[in-house]
Amino acid sequence: MSENNHDGGPTPVPGPAPATAPDETPGRRAWVAPLISTLVTLPMGLVALFIGGLSPMACDSCNGAAADRFDDSFAVAWTVLCVGLLIALAVLIAAWAVPHRVRHAARRVGLALSAPATVVVTFVAFMALVDWP
Repeated sequence: MSENNHDGGPTPVPGPAPATAPDETPGRRAWVAPLISTLVTLPMGLVALFIGGLSPMACDSCNGAAADRFDDSFAVAWTVLCVGLLIALAVLIAAWAVPHRVRHAARRVGLALSAPATVVVTFVAFMALVDWP
């Protein structure tokens, strides 16, 4: 008898490994990262908007060239702040919209982390763009 013949039948030939299906199981805690991101991002965005809205008062006593420089730089910086906060809101909505499946967990957490980071980067850009008196 042959050494490869264990049960009397032919030995199966190893073939390609079966394709593994992506993990479609529902994520039980898929809502945690977007919730924490929402609780951090929205207050940060409101504070950034509040500080940005109050910043024109820094140049209330300015006149002449200093006031013109401030007004020109503030117009650009205010646009950057508003657009950046809208982008942060869109990223936050995207974090909630990612399907609640285990295979999308990294994407969901990445979006959830990038929403508050977008607010911080936007606010820093706003402060750097304004030509303060």
